[in-house]
Amino acid sequence: MVYASADEWLNAPHKRVLVYGMSGLGKTYLSNMLRDAGDWFHYSIDYRIGTRYMGEFITDNAKAHAMKVPFLRDLLMSDSIYIGSNISFHNLTPVSAYLGKPGNPDKGGLPIDEFRRRQEQFRGAEISALQDTTYFIDRAEALYGYPNFICDTGGSICEWVDGEDPNDPLLTELSARCLLVWIKGDEAHTEELIRRFDRAPKPMCYQPEFLDKVWAEYLEENACNEADVDPDTFIRWTYAKALAHRKPRYEAMANWGVTVSANEVSRLHTASDFDQLIATALERAG
Repeated sequence: MVYASADEWLNAPHKRVLVYGMSGLGKTYLSNMLRDAGDWFHYSIDYRIGTRYMGEFITDNAKAHAMKVPFLRDLLMSDSIYIGSNISFHNLTPVSAYLGKPGNPDKGGLPIDEFRRRQEQFRGAEISALQDTTYFIDRAEALYGYPNFICDTGGSICEWVDGEDPNDPLLTELSARCLLVWIKGDEAHTEELIRRFDRAPKPMCYQPEFLDKVWAEYLEENACNEADVDPDTFIRWTYAKALAHRKPRYEAMANWGVTVSANEVSRLHTASDFDQLIATALERAG
């Protein structure tokens, strides 16, 4: 690990961390808190995906829908209007809207092959954005003078790495420059995340093998074909299974850094609080 002890962390002139875990457990809350402290650079993986790697996909998709409306098509063809995504740290909806949900197009779904194609685009984009972390560490200091750095990852990071492989290329690269911090939830958090998702289901990215498995299971269990699938019903049905699938993958990644609980993160109010929490986590890691 880049910080061998609590004292080394507390006395480090440059503090660099990467936080990961299930969406909704405090990664972005923590990142915003540190950014607002003034000397932390916040690198958002999802924002980088939406602006650097999927921006054209998102915009072209919006244009394709607009081109179906004669009035808008005429304006687009004459360069009279401009369509773009208004993505920000606080509004990542364009990314999830592009990812979409598989199922009946009349209910807002995508054909499964198109859904898989967009999933693969996102997978490549997320890996590339994660690989850009080291570039942004250097850029944040050289260009803006930030001494400290936090990388706020998406919930699907665990799908593209193998925490049990001591030579995993992405984890090796990231852990050489950042302290990897797992924000771990408990059963109560998982139940709350499921309730929250059930109220407002939103697209997410799945490991291809997992998607193939749950898609086939859903069709068989409900005796339906692709055109009969309600998109929201499918992703609600899949969510708890996705959390269970990701749990051991997060646990395998824990050996590459330190672990803090979502409850501990929720009690943080200042950058100093965070420093002490990481020092405690390093002591626990021994």
